[in-house]
Amino acid sequence: MIEIKELRALAKKAEPLSKQLIKKNKKKFEKLDNRIHQLHEQYSNKYDCLQCANCCRSLGPMLTDRDIDKMAKALQMKPSAVVETYLRIDEDGDYVFKTMPCPFLMADNYCQIYENRPKACREYPHTDRKKFYQIASLSIKNTYVCPIVYEVIEELKEDLK
Repeated sequence: MIEIKELRALAKKAEPLSKQLIKKNKKKFEKLDNRIHQLHEQYSNKYDCLQCANCCRSLGPMLTDRDIDKMAKALQMKPSAVVETYLRIDEDGDYVFKTMPCPFLMADNYCQIYENRPKACREYPHTDRKKFYQIASLSIKNTYVCPIVYEVIEELKEDLK
């Protein structure tokens, strides 16, 4: 298993080849969803997200109006109060958390609003989605954060050689 403290250096070293292989194999990538989903299953079972929570510490998800409404319901607040208390608008005009780590990450790595967490959080690390090739570049960035993504991409690179 890869330790989080080692992940950044490993991802940085692997990034150029990852980008090159994805660019070179775009057509193959479009047909690799089943393989990617197998790898997702394999590595999701290998890592316990509650032992890591690196995504919650370092990635700020883009929040939709629906996300804000669900968070407000969970927190028993008005959506406007959630925005004022926890959110800011980023340079792209999207709502994101004011602070990181996530304000809802508890000391035991559980999420205070887990049942009502944002869509981006529910779907992370995105390695089980259809048409994975559409987010291949994002996934390379996520290799710096999530050992599951790193392992999936590294194994895919072996498959594509």
